Amino acid sequence: MSEARVDKWLWAARIFKTRSIAVNAIKNGRVTIGGVGVKPSRMVKVGEVVSVRKPPVTYSFRILKTIEQRVGAKLLPEIYENVTTPDQYELLEMNRISGFVDRQRGTGRPTKKERRALDEFVGPSLEGYDVFDWDDDDDDN
Repeated sequence: MSEARVDKWLWAARIFKTRSIAVNAIKNGRVTIGGVGVKPSRMVKVGEVVSVRKPPVTYSFRILKTIEQRVGAKLLPEIYENVTTPDQYELLEMNRISGFVDRQRGTGRPTKKERRALDEFVGPSLEGYDVFDWDDDDDDN
């Protein structure tokens, strides 16, 4: 087979878990061939470089074999060559190290540090105290 659909190839080469995820990525412009956006039905040939953007990294794969049937993970070196630039992996490492630093303050659940700050701000715990003592027994009128 000298050609294969790009959506099937991305799924068969285990770059995406399902073919529908691959199709969605292609339709959203996250997959390019030679810097040009493609359609899911675009046929790919041996030697072409497919770029897949999975934020924050853009992975690049040179096609060594066109397939449309999913293969075992051990056979992947025969299917494509990973030609992703080292700076993309550095970007991935920096993102992994930074962790939640990129999260906008005040969005989502508070971090452990923010939760402790909130507890400190609210004040000491009122455990053991009945805040609303509505007992009418105190009124002896």
